[in-house]
Amino acid sequence: MSFIVFFTLVITGFTACAEFSSYALVHPVIRSLPQEQHIRFEQSSLKTFGRIMPFLMPISVILTVVFAILPQGLDVFERAIRLSSAVMFVIATITTILFNVPLNKEIKLWEAKKPPSDWQEKRKRWMFFQAIRSWLLLLGFVLLCFSVTIKF
Repeated sequence: MSFIVFFTLVITGFTACAEFSSYALVHPVIRSLPQEQHIRFEQSSLKTFGRIMPFLMPISVILTVVFAILPQGLDVFERAIRLSSAVMFVIATITTILFNVPLNKEIKLWEAKKPPSDWQEKRKRWMFFQAIRSWLLLLGFVLLCFSVTIKF
């Protein structure tokens, strides 16, 4: 296995698993918290994820696209799997930039004790797009792994 394959799997795997775990394991618990604690937790998690995801998501896109288009000698099936993986990472990143990031910027400014009256609606909208991008990243990673193991 080449270094680029290893690096692509590690970076995309971490990115996909972090986002999917947040969606599937952390956010269901957060929703049960009282309003103030819910918002404070969200704001804290935005700081944590905000340090790494602005780098890891674009790097994941670059790696999956390079992994899909550069290798020569792939059959049509292998190429389609790799391209599908890259497309999922691209769409997940676009979704993040268009929908989640603007909401994140807004959420960071909320006062936990006095959030906007529609704060729960905004959180539901954020969660909707979090679900989309989380599933896309996870499926993209699974396809990427599959594409690596096809010839083994």
